[in-house]
Amino acid sequence: MSETLTIHPQTKRNGLTLAISGAVGLLLSLILFIKLSYLFAFSLVIFGLSIVGLLLGIAKLNEPAVSLELTKTGLTYFHRRGQFTIGWDNIQRLDNARVTQNMELIELPYLGFKVKKMNPILDSISPRLATGLLTEQRPLLMTAATHDEDLQSLERYIGAEFNPFVSHGERYRGVLAMFGRRSETLAENLGYHLYISHDALDRDPKQMVSLLREWQQQATINNT
Repeated sequence: MSETLTIHPQTKRNGLTLAISGAVGLLLSLILFIKLSYLFAFSLVIFGLSIVGLLLGIAKLNEPAVSLELTKTGLTYFHRRGQFTIGWDNIQRLDNARVTQNMELIELPYLGFKVKKMNPILDSISPRLATGLLTEQRPLLMTAATHDEDLQSLERYIGAEFNPFVSHGERYRGVLAMFGRRSETLAENLGYHLYISHDALDRDPKQMVSLLREWQQQATINNT
């Protein structure tokens, strides 16, 4: 097993192609607007599709070239807003996140990590990244609420969202407290504190889970 392993996100792929295609489409639609006014409706469709393609391409290009880095001590998740590290010895359980709805097991598009302590995460994550994840992973909060069909628990969480968060004797305030409380709420309802989108992976999610477990097992052996 190598010293480090880097994972390149799927979302990065085809970013340049989409951006160039979108820019060419915009130029073409403008030419049609000016030269062939009777094709106005067709030009408008091309213009709209090109805008979407250009924005998607730019968004893909802005994603980090590396989404995950595995080392002997843990894994680091890279996001356009920052990064955080989870030590192998801090992971209690990892798997593809699932939820049961109407007696049916549904797999969510995330890897889930149940950690022993949130402190190392909160001490390393930047407020900017915490804010971004709070926004991006809001659907997970709604899934947690509908999972138990208990909107009162969701209301209690929202009411306490701005209160200080205490973990193993350490007190956190502001956005870090919000992120810590959100993580605890998700762990109580969905089983995991931290979530990484499948879009950040470069292989099948089940293969990625097996790979992460191998690295964690090897780290455990090396530390014994």
